[in-house]
Amino acid sequence: MHRIAVVILNWNGEKMLREFLPDVVRCSQGAEIVVADNASTDASLQLLEQEFPMVRRIVFDRNHGFAQGYHLALQQVESKYYVLLNNDVQVEQDWLRPMLEYMEAHPDTAACQPKLRCHWNRSHFEYAGACGGYIDALGYPYCRGRVMGTVEEDRGQYDEHAPLLWATGAALMVRSDAYWQAGGLDGRFFAHQEEIDLCWRLRSRGYGIACIAQSTVWHVGGGTLPKDSPYKTYLNFRNNLLLLYKNLPAGRLDSVMRIRFWLDALASVQFLLTGKWGSFLSVWRARRDFFRMRPQFAADRERNLREAVLSPVPEQTDVSILWQYYARGRKTFADIHQTKNDIKQHI
Repeated sequence: MHRIAVVILNWNGEKMLREFLPDVVRCSQGAEIVVADNASTDASLQLLEQEFPMVRRIVFDRNHGFAQGYHLALQQVESKYYVLLNNDVQVEQDWLRPMLEYMEAHPDTAACQPKLRCHWNRSHFEYAGACGGYIDALGYPYCRGRVMGTVEEDRGQYDEHAPLLWATGAALMVRSDAYWQAGGLDGRFFAHQEEIDLCWRLRSRGYGIACIAQSTVWHVGGGTLPKDSPYKTYLNFRNNLLLLYKNLPAGRLDSVMRIRFWLDALASVQFLLTGKWGSFLSVWRARRDFFRMRPQFAADRERNLREAVLSPVPEQTDVSILWQYYARGRKTFADIHQTKNDIKQHI
């Protein structure tokens, strides 16, 4: 059994594999490299067979989505640590070592990520995870290095270790035993925010989540669904509500959901006024489907609350990102949390 398995989920990503997989193979010495293919219709499988015979292939007969695709693939992988890596991520030499050393030295940490920078603007963080994530008082995710649409230049300002609520799914190292104990990625999310759900479950059970800034990778982002895709809007709004229902403590759930109705309605009006009719409809379809799906998650919510040893988790902060960002003009993590001691403790 390998100590580390780097598992890449692929769907019609021939171009990305051709560009980024060579560095993954070259720079991940000692790790098993696995590509799980979600029934691609391009030449991905031919590329893997002809140019990367050293890479193990798991081939699905249909597209299971990001969350379920990874979950099914990991059932076929034996390793102490899984590394979930997007097919549009560039890695550098020895990128795994700092994360492995940290995890080995901190057995109470279940998951970690490298610093995530933007592939096409290399001095800046990347939107999808930057230096690790939090949830605000109303359930909106944000990161050290990215708040709403503001992405900071990386000047080393978040290089210190700090407790996190979630690590990015674009490059996520997770202990296999902790992954399965917490139930793994939830395939019903399909894509978007499934790693936040997993990390929230791990954190509530007392595990640590970390960003290891000594390791840096570069992420293209948006390769599967463009930023303005109505379907992406749908998944983000629906899955955020599912995320909150599964994990929010009972004392917070009702009040947050009431406020979120009005904030979602406001977001839909903004889409309408800016001519994004598809995204306007997506918000309301997301809310409709959340209520249709919610009974499926009742048992998961009961289990999560029952097994939580941190409730609430301290990294669900008491600030409103919308208020701080739009009303007070605070655009960066450091500005928002300049007086917050609860998330400045070092691990």
